[in-house]
Amino acid sequence: MILHKDTAKKTAELLLQIKAIKLSPSNPFTWASGWKSPIYCDNRVTLSYPSVRVFLKEEIAKIVEQQYGKPDVIAGVATGAIAIGVLVAQELGVPFVYVRPEPKKHGRKNQIEGHLDSGQNVVVIEDLISTGKSSLNAVQALKDEGAVVKGMVAIFSYEFDVASENFEKGNVALTTLSNYTHLLEQAVDSKYISDQELETLKKWREDPGNWNN
Repeated sequence: MILHKDTAKKTAELLLQIKAIKLSPSNPFTWASGWKSPIYCDNRVTLSYPSVRVFLKEEIAKIVEQQYGKPDVIAGVATGAIAIGVLVAQELGVPFVYVRPEPKKHGRKNQIEGHLDSGQNVVVIEDLISTGKSSLNAVQALKDEGAVVKGMVAIFSYEFDVASENFEKGNVALTTLSNYTHLLEQAVDSKYISDQELETLKKWREDPGNWNN
């Protein structure tokens, strides 16, 4: 879900400007999954631009308060959402924890780093939603520790059908600052891409696993 169209377009514009999102329909990227893709998103780049990270921090904090009220704790999903999660927690004046993909193999073998009490209300911060699998894994880890997960706020979503299905199955509310639809709108408006490239990008999202095979 997107709360504000203006915020969605502004977020997309900033991500394109600083090349956190790169569009390359004619020379596709290869994802870790092996998928060929005309788009690559690395929201860690936002941390290098103070005005962009302030914008993201303030907008995410606003959504958290509007949707859930002030939570007891903000949780970031490792590693991509640790830094932005800390910034949001700081903005809201609440504690922060982060969730590893799996428990550590040594020491206290934590999966959740930081102090979390059972029964506390938590909002999860994520940088990017693709299938939603790793994000929902983090939610489950928090629930296993007794947290009450109110929902998740992410910077960007590819809007894959499988992600919508996964979040629905997991009964987790998701709000994103921007998404693939608004990204394409902004890319056309700003002349980042041609009409032909727009069609390529639309086709990819319909069946990303088999695109360009």
